[in-house]
Amino acid sequence: MTGTTNNLFDLSNDTAVIIGGTGVLGGAMADALAAYGARVAVLGRSEKRGNARVEQIQAAGGTALFQSADALNSESLLTARDAVNEAFGAVSILVSAAGGNHPDATLPPGHDFCELSRDAWNHVFDLNLVGGSLLPAQVFGETMLEKGRGSIINIASMAGMVPLSRVVAYSAAKAAVLNLTQFLSREWATQGVRVNAISPGFFPAEQNRALLYNEDGGYSDRGKQIIGHTPMARFGQAEELAGAVVWLASQRASSFVTGQNIVVDGGFISTTI
Repeated sequence: MTGTTNNLFDLSNDTAVIIGGTGVLGGAMADALAAYGARVAVLGRSEKRGNARVEQIQAAGGTALFQSADALNSESLLTARDAVNEAFGAVSILVSAAGGNHPDATLPPGHDFCELSRDAWNHVFDLNLVGGSLLPAQVFGETMLEKGRGSIINIASMAGMVPLSRVVAYSAAKAAVLNLTQFLSREWATQGVRVNAISPGFFPAEQNRALLYNEDGGYSDRGKQIIGHTPMARFGQAEELAGAVVWLASQRASSFVTGQNIVVDGGFISTTI
């Protein structure tokens, strides 16, 4: 699947970093970028899952490495950046896929917003905004600006566009990611660095599976509500994010695209009553 010089989606001259590449969605995006020729660095905290993803990419004919990193620690990201630059060359694609929620930042039915934990709120904002966008953009964006070429792809959420019930902190944090994406796209537009976002809808992954499914494998009440609000009447599969991430990563295919939010949600955002 690796591209040629005539292929709009050829990434063979690119080094890509996927922060959160040890997760389900980040891992699928790492697979997709490697399939189109990028040298892929999978960054995360789980060495076991990171190495498993690298082995999968290599078995498919791609080039990849795992680098331990904490998205909330600038020094950790700088160390990772230096290691990747030395192994694969300067990073030109960054996918910031770190993120998640916190149980105490989710309002149970019948609970009031005034009961929301401030510590949990801060945790969710740190994870999704600081680690999920701000610090990675500062660390890896610096290299891209020096090179005069790069694509930053922040993984936001459809919840950042319209607030979902119960997950108020997560929704607000992802809205902030979208705002920062637009800010950076304007700041760096004339310096060769494009900044965009992808907003997935509901994709089963480690952090939300228990919310979407019962222990017997059937849909939970929350899962049924979501499916009923999704025109395609199903959840997304991680592989269905591949097209969006490869397009935004490719300098040739999306060279005039910056500051955009690509929604991949089965139509959820467009549905009312």
